[in-house]
Amino acid sequence: MNLRDLKYIVAVAHTKSFVKAAQQCFVSQPTLSMQVKKLEESLGVKIFERNNKRVLITDVGELIIATAKHILQDVDLIEEISANAQNPLAGNFKLGAFPTLASYILPSLVPLIKNQLPHIRLILVEEKTDTLIQQLKNGDLDAALLAAPIKEDDLVAERLFDDTFKLAVSAQHHLAKQASINPSDLVGEPLLLLDEGHCLRDQALQFCQLNGAEEEQNVRATSLETLRQMVRANTGITFMPDIAIQNDDSNIRYIPFREPQPQRTICLVWRKTTPKSLLINKLKQLIQQSRSK
Repeated sequence: MNLRDLKYIVAVAHTKSFVKAAQQCFVSQPTLSMQVKKLEESLGVKIFERNNKRVLITDVGELIIATAKHILQDVDLIEEISANAQNPLAGNFKLGAFPTLASYILPSLVPLIKNQLPHIRLILVEEKTDTLIQQLKNGDLDAALLAAPIKEDDLVAERLFDDTFKLAVSAQHHLAKQASINPSDLVGEPLLLLDEGHCLRDQALQFCQLNGAEEEQNVRATSLETLRQMVRANTGITFMPDIAIQNDDSNIRYIPFREPQPQRTICLVWRKTTPKSLLINKLKQLIQQSRSK
């Protein structure tokens, strides 16, 4: 058994195909199949059930593959530690952010990173929160910008800033002239929210449920920009985080809530075991710098 064999079985498990796994590992399909078969014979167990149509993982195969993934992650960590020791401010850095934040913070952050960390190859990933957390835990990301709370024992979350929500309404809406909003003002109003899986939706729903407001069940959006266009058309109202507000839009009013204002806390999150702590500390400074502009 060697690391190559472990990479092969993990690739087959991921792709559910010997052909695709061989392509991913840059070897021929017969070579990969032969090595997997040899591994099974040496272990005396079947890792995969296969026929001409599909590949299934056996029960014992699930355990072996899970262990193989951990071993390969540890090997990657050893390589990262070695590379980081030689130059802690160089190499690849994979940064994730969820959609309702990424579009509004990354355009100002990325130029700062490129200017002050010229030897870093920044790789950006935009996904929903649950996916980013799993990628962090799997080692597919170095850090991620997420909204608190983060309840994962093997991750560290450090607060960066609070992002307050305002109520976005059309300039023609009957609430548009109000200087501030009471939660009771939302009762009976058609509230537009993002589709399921977005943390902003969960935060808005929690606030609404506490105060008696209800979501417009027939309308959901996949992005804040879609919600903004729907508000502009006066089809409903929505929550808009400060970071996404465009004050030069005369067709939309952004009205603050009365205290206590709804908000989300943005954190930088990383694994406790990361060898890139120096780089992450530098990144935190750059994020704060980008927010101050």
